[in-house]
Amino acid sequence: MGSRAIVIVCRDENATRERFGVVGLEAEVAGICYTRTGRRFFEERETEREVLDYLRRAVGESGLWDDLETSWLCLDCEFMPWSAKAQELLKQQYAAVGTAAIAANAEALTQLEVAEARGVDVGALVANARRRHDTIQRYREAYRRYCWPVQGVSGLKLAPFHLLASEGAVHVDKDHRWHMATLERICAKEGLLMVTEHRIVALENADSRAAGIEWWERLTERGGEGMVIKPLDFVTKGKRDIVQPALKCRGREYLRIIYGAEYTTPENLRRLRDRGLSRKRSLAIREFALGVEALERFSRREPLRRVHERVFGVLALESEPVDPRL
Repeated sequence: MGSRAIVIVCRDENATRERFGVVGLEAEVAGICYTRTGRRFFEERETEREVLDYLRRAVGESGLWDDLETSWLCLDCEFMPWSAKAQELLKQQYAAVGTAAIAANAEALTQLEVAEARGVDVGALVANARRRHDTIQRYREAYRRYCWPVQGVSGLKLAPFHLLASEGAVHVDKDHRWHMATLERICAKEGLLMVTEHRIVALENADSRAAGIEWWERLTERGGEGMVIKPLDFVTKGKRDIVQPALKCRGREYLRIIYGAEYTTPENLRRLRDRGLSRKRSLAIREFALGVEALERFSRREPLRRVHERVFGVLALESEPVDPRL
């Protein structure tokens, strides 16, 4: 599990100055790393510089600058570990909840066992407290899998999964096989970069479906958070409109971080399954369309205000209230 990032990497400082100076990039830095909501990803500028220099060299060694006839690339990526960006969230929310839950449940179990020893019929409550202890431990293990010490670039991993745009081109006309194959060329440089694992599943083929399910099960059983399911084409049209571009399919233990330690109890599962997905799906499709249009306007070198029209539209949709269980 990591933190989503949009990374713009330039061939050299001149490309930065010529193409991106208008959006506030320092002339001496070959690119920038953003969060998915447009904020600076790295607080430490030296760390950002090291990441961008490494990535710039990797792109150069892959030959993509020349093949794509570009001096910059816009990449959709994931930085790992999660703790590299969300350390405060881990401390203040997940770790705090886990620690408090363990302490409270342990005290409750102790008192129940005392009562049971006195002959009070609390067997069901004791069993429930022991079950709760197990689920809380699973919750703590779930978020700890995605945390490891990071100092500067050392320990960071960057997994790119979309080559969104380059000079004069927005690559939504390429299917996901092209994106994966192209980005694997960059990831050939060992160290910071890692290939995003992926599989192609033919839905009409039972053996292919079974292999895809087996891969997901193996992935989540060994601690992976799950997978993102996408149509083969970057933009796919359905009967009415474009199809939702991606659907997260998370593993059982990872979902404890999202829904809480005891989400797997029958009563909680019933509540979680009673959800309306249409609003969330509609927001995802509209955000996707606006994001693509913003990239296209930027690629055509339209005025910055025209780009920002679409960017602000995405941010507005991000703030729309939806079912918190999604």
